[in-house]
Amino acid sequence: MQTRTLVISLLLFCLVVFAGAFVIYDRSQGTNEPAVVEKTPLVRDYSPVIGPEDAPVTIVEFFDPSCEGCRAMHPYVKQIQAAYPDNVRLVLRYVLFHKGSEEAVRILETAREQGIYEPVLDAVMEAQPKWHDDPKVTAAWDAAASAGLDVEAARAGMNSPEIDGIIQQDAADVKAVGISGTPTFYVNGDILSRLGPQELYDLVTSKVESLE
Repeated sequence: MQTRTLVISLLLFCLVVFAGAFVIYDRSQGTNEPAVVEKTPLVRDYSPVIGPEDAPVTIVEFFDPSCEGCRAMHPYVKQIQAAYPDNVRLVLRYVLFHKGSEEAVRILETAREQGIYEPVLDAVMEAQPKWHDDPKVTAAWDAAASAGLDVEAARAGMNSPEIDGIIQQDAADVKAVGISGTPTFYVNGDILSRLGPQELYDLVTSKVESLE
């Protein structure tokens, strides 16, 4: 049933792609395999984690909150995690390819400090069409507030050295790994070479089944 649902979802996803809602940057630099992954960890100690910390399967998503493709994949990633609640965790790495992306990341990081990262992430992504490529990301702030963010505290702390450090290190890792399109997924270190809900589900499933 889960596979059938994802197959149907894949067809809908393809319609979104061909309608132009899916934003992908050029990945054609000779290979999809990153040249220096062995020198740059895909996961940092500070990286946001959704799901069990000790899950044996890790999805790493290089993620731009203002990317329409990231928004399109977001519910499917949640479906995959729901299918394997004990075995799969999601780690997010930030990519800032769009206007407003950095401030959106700062919103998310202040939400993490307030202990409401996941609901604010869901709200900000749902509202993305209203703030996409808006440097002021007003609708993102509104969405975050609706999910429980203390906006006054968030604005006071959004430019902290800790958040600056996260953004700077992620930017360095994005460059080192060679990320040129979002979203880019790795599952237990293996890159998802063809982007789509079914492809991601199949890769995750193969990793889960290998545990048995």
